[in-house]
Amino acid sequence: MVDVVSAPPVPAATASGLRRVLVVLCLTEITSWGILFYAFPVLLGDIASTTGWSATALTAAFSAGQLVAAVAGIPVGRWLDRHGPRGVMTAGSLLAVPALVVIATAPSLAWFVTGWLLAGVAMGAVLYPPAFAALTRWHGADRVRALMVLTLAAGLASTVFAPLTAVLSDRMDWRATYLVLAIVLAAVTVPGHWLGLRLPWPPRPTAEPGHAHVTDPGPIARSRPFVALAIALSASGFASFAVIVALVPLLTERGLGTGLAAIALGLGGAGQVASRLGYSAFVARTSVRTRTIAIVSAIAATTALLGVFTTAAALVAAAIAAGMARGVFTLLQATAITDRWGAAHYGQLTGLLSAPLTITMALAPFAATALASALGGYSNAFLLLGALAAAAAVLSAATIPTPAPKEHRS
Repeated sequence: MVDVVSAPPVPAATASGLRRVLVVLCLTEITSWGILFYAFPVLLGDIASTTGWSATALTAAFSAGQLVAAVAGIPVGRWLDRHGPRGVMTAGSLLAVPALVVIATAPSLAWFVTGWLLAGVAMGAVLYPPAFAALTRWHGADRVRALMVLTLAAGLASTVFAPLTAVLSDRMDWRATYLVLAIVLAAVTVPGHWLGLRLPWPPRPTAEPGHAHVTDPGPIARSRPFVALAIALSASGFASFAVIVALVPLLTERGLGTGLAAIALGLGGAGQVASRLGYSAFVARTSVRTRTIAIVSAIAATTALLGVFTTAAALVAAAIAAGMARGVFTLLQATAITDRWGAAHYGQLTGLLSAPLTITMALAPFAATALASALGGYSNAFLLLGALAAAAAVLSAATIPTPAPKEHRS
């Protein structure tokens, strides 16, 4: 008889270790989002004017990167479930640096597109989904609080890096600006992910009582509730992101000055951060079905109201409310899998769920402009987007699996 030596148990993470991981991910998400996402719209005008490449082509290159990130997120999720975030998030950070160098030094539009395709692979490995998967496994039952802290911090990415990018671009050209940002990204995220995510990766959690039926992620991903969830989140995310892109044109179409429109957009961002503070209390008082319908309905209502209101005060108030709905929508997405199917296959299922959402969000800038042109103005486009989100709210009622998880207020 051969003795089988069992592997030693993985030591539990200490409270200080969990705090360190959370702080590290807050810093790396602020930096990654700020440089890989929010720097581009700040530099878009300079890139177009100095290269002669059209803004449409440049935005298409950026959107292509988002599409690649959606596809890359699927294998990244599988890897995370098995091995944890340290290796894959470090690799993503390492790839992001040469990708930015290719973007910054691109002699032609083709090379510029190539740089964004590489950056898309990196984004799939370093932005929200892998960070959500890491905190969900490490923090266990306390995951909602950890996810709330992370999204609160990452909500500051545009606040930090949009002005920083603007300051740099005032002092140097866009190419040098991207090279400086690449250095910042390398200095913060590479050592942050490699040295800061060294906690032992816990074994795959056992199914919670309400999720005991979950044994294989394949059938889950093909189930009607999962497909309904993917469609509902993608449609509402599309509407929500289109609001960000089209809000300033809508407000100027309504007669507001560009300065006031920009302030309204900024106040919406502040509302996005503020609403996340109350998410834990909201979770404690609602079921999965109720809060999903409520949040998606809030996106629908605020989007439609922006298409209806005409006065400056009402439009600014609606912009703030839309930002608040958008803020809790991010947390709804982060907890959608664990609320319905538990944490055992979180990484893989979140990668699959995030792919269509990321694709629709990447297409939103083009679609919002196209809708406004086809429908005779941004107000009509917002009404249609609100109707789309309302349909998503109705569909979201069908996203609870059978056998249903216990709809405890968790």
